[in-house]
Amino acid sequence: MNDHQYLGHCIAQLTDFASRLSAQAAHLPHDDPLRELAEAFTTLAVSGKDLYATGPSLIGRLFTTYPELAPMLPRELLWFFGGDCLHFMPDEEIAQHQRLEELRLEAAASGEVVDLKKARAGLLDSR
Repeated sequence: MNDHQYLGHCIAQLTDFASRLSAQAAHLPHDDPLRELAEAFTTLAVSGKDLYATGPSLIGRLFTTYPELAPMLPRELLWFFGGDCLHFMPDEEIAQHQRLEELRLEAAASGEVVDLKKARAGLLDSR
């Protein structure tokens, strides 16, 4: 999986998350902060505009304001956005994502595609 494919994979995860969060907030008034946050995630997923600047701040808002909804966010997006998002991951999980990243880059360098789900399962089995 090259960088372009990985970006597409993460955008798909972001899109799915935004859809689920929007469904969760659909019953709320239009000016409700959770609904506004869901709309901001949807806009980010669709436009990709300022992805790396906006994504971490939205994730920070989610984790600090709505911690009960944080489990809905795919953990891989924390790694993808990096920076302050890594504060929401334990060191062991960061190490796992770092190893997955190394596997992905090694595979891309040799023209291969790594199945992240299988690689993640392999890492969990080797503990």
